[in-house]
Parts: sequence; C-alpha cells; structure tokens
Amino acid sequence: MAEPKTKATKASAAQFLGKISDPKRRADCIEIAKLMKAATGEEPEMWGSSIVGFGRSVMKYASGKEAEWPTIGFSPRKNDLTLYVGLGSGKFKDLLGRLGKHKAGKGCLYLKGLDGVDTSVLKELIEQSVKAKASARVKD
Repeated sequence: MAEPKTKATKASAAQFLGKISDPKRRADCIEIAKLMKAATGEEPEMWGSSIVGFGRSVMKYASGKEAEWPTIGFSPRKNDLTLYVGLGSGKFKDLLGRLGKHKAGKGCLYLKGLDGVDTSVLKELIEQSVKAKASARVKD
C-alpha cells in the first residue's frame, strides 16, 4: 500500500470541532459529524490536522496504488465545508439536484454551510455514500 500523506492521528475530533471560532460554522460541522457518525456507526477521528473522518477504507487510485482513507469525512476549509463523500462519475445526481446550494467536485461536495441545504437530502446522500463504499469493498 502506498504511504499516504494524510493519515489518521490521535488528535481529538471533538476538540478540533470545538475550536472552530465561528459559532454557526461550528454548529454546522457538529451537525455534519452527527450525520456521518449515524451513517457509519463509527466514532470520528482526525486525519491530518483538519479532516474529521469516520470509518476506514482502502482507496484505489487509477495508477493502481492504494491508500487508507476515511470511509466518509469532512473538513471545515477556509471557503467551504468540504465533504468527502465519493461523488465520482455522476453518482447521486438525483440527490444533488434536490440538495440545495452546493458545488460538487470529482469526489467532494462543497457547502458554504447548512443554510440553503435540505439536511434530510444531505443525510440520505451521506447514507448512500457509505452504502456505495461498503458494496464496492464487497466486490473487490
């Protein structure tokens, strides 16, 4: 397995989230963490200095290299809340259409916050992402 740059650490996810200075952003992150914990049944753990991850999966790159990565996770980046939900190749198009205000990248979902987002759709998207990763592991 390739040596990943971002690894799980012993740092406390709760402390990390508690240090987010903006109260609204902190509340949004805590809500996202609750949704991800419920979907995975896993406790949050820090990956690197700023990613809150839930569960562990092996991610396979196009080159064939593999690296351990959270099954699902998020990071309160400067401009957006970045959710690592494995969107890839048009997955979850229907859910994204109903989600509300967001941007989508190759594998990530970008939110300014939870205002303008249908949290019931976000919950479903998170749950479907976890299920999709679990079924992909079974096929490997």
